[in-house]
Order: sequence, then structure tokens, then C-alpha cells
Amino acid sequence: MAGLPEWDRCAVMGVVNVTPDSFSDGGKWFDTDLAVKHGLDLVAAGADLVDVGGESTRPGAARVDEAEELRRVIPVVRELAAAGALVSVDTMRAAVAERAVAAGARLVNDVSGGGADPAMVPMVAAAGVPFVVMHWRGRSIDMDNRAVYADVVGEVVAELRVGLERAVAGGIDPERIVVDPGLGFAKDAGHDLALVARLSALRELGRPLLVAASRKRFLGRVLAGDGGSPPPARERDAATAAVTAIAAREGAWAVRVHEVRASADAVRVARAIEAAETTAGAL
Repeated sequence: MAGLPEWDRCAVMGVVNVTPDSFSDGGKWFDTDLAVKHGLDLVAAGADLVDVGGESTRPGAARVDEAEELRRVIPVVRELAAAGALVSVDTMRAAVAERAVAAGARLVNDVSGGGADPAMVPMVAAAGVPFVVMHWRGRSIDMDNRAVYADVVGEVVAELRVGLERAVAGGIDPERIVVDPGLGFAKDAGHDLALVARLSALRELGRPLLVAASRKRFLGRVLAGDGGSPPPARERDAATAAVTAIAAREGAWAVRVHEVRASADAVRVARAIEAAETTAGAL
């Protein structure tokens, strides 16, 4: 299999939720044909790759069974890959990841970083595909109870290092591993903001960085202000693009977003500014 995809700027990963209960789009793409069309629309809007998932990981979500996750995900992965899209599969199950890779997925994005299914790391190692190790402290059903930190940045970096080492020890080539701080997973709004403010601290892990802030609760809390009500998830895309610009300036490998156009514009502007800095420094 090919190694980790690379671009000359921060990439944009578009989200395709093949679920009836996503926090961000409420099942809008649950039908296979609609999901495939949406994925291709994201590519047309500027997505460099699309991340297909069949299980909601919103706070409090219960798991779906393996057969249902396969039914949702595999046809979408197969059709998008056949149409030429670069596809990632968002799953915590090794069996789903294996079938998705066979159907054309080029990257496995596991929000548990291999912690939910002991077969995941060996499967990814055998397949030779890139792997996203996200910071994770437990399943969605009770992850909010685990949002307790004395030093959120230091602890997330340390816990990600453990996940990274576990993946490498399991046979995954470290050059194919991406790390993700897991914004919103076992974290409150203050924790998420601190991590965005200190994305540079994640560089000490020595691996490319994926930032997935799109439409998440902490953005809703920022937009609500003191005592206000957070806007619905779909009204947080401008705030998402702001984080995209920050992540791109911090050298992130990719951002994972629901609405692609604004973030695609943001990463290109960030790249142009970076190039201008280099030119100005040479004058």
C-alpha cells in the first residue's frame, strides 16, 4: 500500500457520516447513494480526502453492531474509491477497517487509537496503511466523566505517546502514523481551547497532526458567550474555519471538517502567508 499522503499545505479531510444520529448532520447522508454523492461533492468543494464513518461517536452515543456498521460503510467506501476519491475509514473495529481497506480505503482513522479493539493494530500493520492515533479515554457513552486533567496539554501528549508506542510495537510503521489530540473526546470546552492554543506542543511526538474541531461543542460554547445558548452544529462552520486557519499555521497535516469550502480556502490562505514570510525573509 502507499504511504502517508502528503500535500504542500495542510490537507482538508471531508466528513461523510453514514449514520442516522450524527451530532452534526442528523442522518442527512444515511442513505448510501446520498452519502456517495455527498462525498464527491466534498471533493469537488476542495476536500483532499474523505473520511467515511458508520458509527456516531458523539458524547453519550451507544455503539452499533458490527454487521450494521459494515452495511453502512463498505458500499460508500467502495463507490467513492472507485470514483477516484482518496478515502479514509473512521472506525474502531478491525473487521470494518479490514473490509474498508479491501474496498479501497487508503487510511484508517480510529478514534480509540487502537484501544477499543485489540485486533486493530495488527490488522493495520498487516495491511500497511496509514493509521490515525487519536487521544481517547473511553467510549462515548461515558467519556464526559473522564474529562479530568491537572495539565490537559501535558497529559494528552503523554497519553498520545503511549498510543503511538503501542501502535509501533504492534508493527505499524511510525512513518505511517498520524496523531490527533481528540478535541471533544473526554474534554470540556476549556480543555479543547487549551489544546488548540498549544498545538505546537504536539510536535514533540514527531508525527503529522490531524485536527478535528469541526462543529464541536467547544465552538458552540465560544459563540454562545456568557449565559447564551450555543448555536446549532451547522451554524459553527465559520468558527471551524477559524480553527482550520490556526491549525494550518501550526503545521497540521490535515483538518477534518464537515463543510469543506471555507476550510479549503483557509488552508490555502495560510499557505500563501507562509510563502510570503519565506519570500520576505529572503529580501
